[in-house]
Amino acid sequence: MKTIGLLFASNVFMTAAWYGHLRFKSAPMWKAILVSWALAFFEYCLQVPANRWGYGRYSAAQLKVTQEIITLVVFAAFAWLWLGERLRWNEAAAFGLVLAAVVVSLP
Repeated sequence: MKTIGLLFASNVFMTAAWYGHLRFKSAPMWKAILVSWALAFFEYCLQVPANRWGYGRYSAAQLKVTQEIITLVVFAAFAWLWLGERLRWNEAAAFGLVLAAVVVSLP
């Protein structure tokens, strides 16, 4: 469970790094890049231990597929709460297919 918790936390930082600047379109590009890189540092501080500790209990492929569904869950919440975007039906269906991939890949 420690692995999953760390992956969730790392994905919050990753999503903020990748998409947080979209809310501040008037900010200079260099600032967006600098802040994104700073946030990404903390993502890696959580993601690397998560994968190290999880590997063995989970295969690398299982870690990757699990990380992808966590990314989508975090992104959907982020897009709604931070960017004010609602998930459309086709996007929800695509997320569901990724969730199905997670279920198929886990033992």
